[in-house]
Amino acid sequence: MPYFCGVDIGASAAKLVIVDETARTVGKALRRSGIDYTATAEACLADALSEAGLAREQIAATLATGYGRDNVPWADARMTEIACHGRGAWHHFRRPMTVIDIGAQDSKVMHLDGAGRRTSFKMNRKCAAGTGAFLEEIAHRLDLPLSDLNGLAERSTKDVTLSSFCTVFAATEILERIRAGEAVEDIVKGAFRSVVNRIFEMDTVDGTLVMTGGVVAHNPFLATLVGESFGAEALVPPDAQHVGAFGAALLASERARKGEQPC
Repeated sequence: MPYFCGVDIGASAAKLVIVDETARTVGKALRRSGIDYTATAEACLADALSEAGLAREQIAATLATGYGRDNVPWADARMTEIACHGRGAWHHFRRPMTVIDIGAQDSKVMHLDGAGRRTSFKMNRKCAAGTGAFLEEIAHRLDLPLSDLNGLAERSTKDVTLSSFCTVFAATEILERIRAGEAVEDIVKGAFRSVVNRIFEMDTVDGTLVMTGGVVAHNPFLATLVGESFGAEALVPPDAQHVGAFGAALLASERARKGEQPC
């Protein structure tokens, strides 16, 4: 049986998924991207092969995506994370949908039709607001582990509005909120709202609303807030952080079946 590999080298985390010809995940890996993307990709492959009990020679094709996709020299093809997140999300929800991926350095809104074809997309690359980097800065300012943010936001009983969308100015505003005696959980929820508001300004939602990526995987309360803003339930696929890598593996399989050449 042939196996197919998808590698998603993001600005913060590297994800890798190995699937069989039935699209079943047999191995996966997650590591910090670090400063040597090629070495990180190799380490992820070794981790996933070990989990799957496979040899490297059993991988029939590999497709790389993400910020560091050009740093995976053994990939047979490379595609954007927009294509891969869309393909991974459509595998789980085969219907017209809007996919929102909140990444470490940028956010993306993708529209897919009922056949999984992308009809349009928008990206936020202007600043860190509305991304995982914004939440990392908030955690730093509040001297909190990043993993604590979701639980704190869920316990909030009061809406604290952060008026600034800029990460630098929002961090300063948070210090002012602390001085004013606002509860930490309310400040964190305000930061979550700030991320959601930036996403809400990017585009509209058509069809089913789906959220992918590591930020929502670790902060599921964001999906609740996004759903409230758009007036629709936000669905999160299984293993949301690996959706881009999973979609890349599926595309590697499809390209192999069609006999497409490396690119």
